[in-house]
Amino acid sequence: MATTNIWQQFKALIPEGIRVVATITANNGNGTSQATLRDGSVITVKGKYVGVGEKAFILDGEVKGKAPNLAIYEVEV
Repeated sequence: MATTNIWQQFKALIPEGIRVVATITANNGNGTSQATLRDGSVITVKGKYVGVGEKAFILDGEVKGKAPNLAIYEVEV
């Protein structure tokens, strides 16, 4: 009878790393881009695949693709 670790199965469902959505503000020309986070801070990320003014998915400091431009709502619970 094989035993399964339920915690390891659960962790496998959750992607590793830090994932954020940011607005690309500049393509630096050296394979990196400037991105503005929702709180207004600016970061430099790897990748230049998303155009200036568009939103991007960023995973561990690297642009992974274009994100949809959706409205943001904050709800206090």
